[in-house]
Amino acid sequence: MAVIEELIRTEEDGKISFGNHQLSDKAKKEDFESSGDIYKVKTYGALTKLEKNGMFLYESVPGTSVTGFAETENGVSFTVSGSEDAQITVGLQDDTEYDVSVGGAEIGRMKTNMGGKLVVSLELTDDEEKAVTITRA
Repeated sequence: MAVIEELIRTEEDGKISFGNHQLSDKAKKEDFESSGDIYKVKTYGALTKLEKNGMFLYESVPGTSVTGFAETENGVSFTVSGSEDAQITVGLQDDTEYDVSVGGAEIGRMKTNMGGKLVVSLELTDDEEKAVTITRA
């Protein structure tokens, strides 16, 4: 997967792509507008973080590159790539159960904490891509 050189962009289908896990120095882009929402991204090799309208939306440690990020009222979906295993945290609804799949395989049902955060660990190597779908149960 190609990294997002411009750090964040809106795709033709309205989904967003963000992050550049190959950067050695921290980079950020603020006040990026897409579909009436304002996004802020911080990214580099050790971390990728996305905020929407000042609220937490996505974070990975170490950094990742994300394409096709889409939110619905029932969850999120995106494709992620990275150079090594990553822990991904996504901001969703508080205290809610979600079904999680990675690469088309169901990995189980998970519950968000009181802050609405759900954590998924992914095995990533050599910039391979993995599709992630998180849907309210």
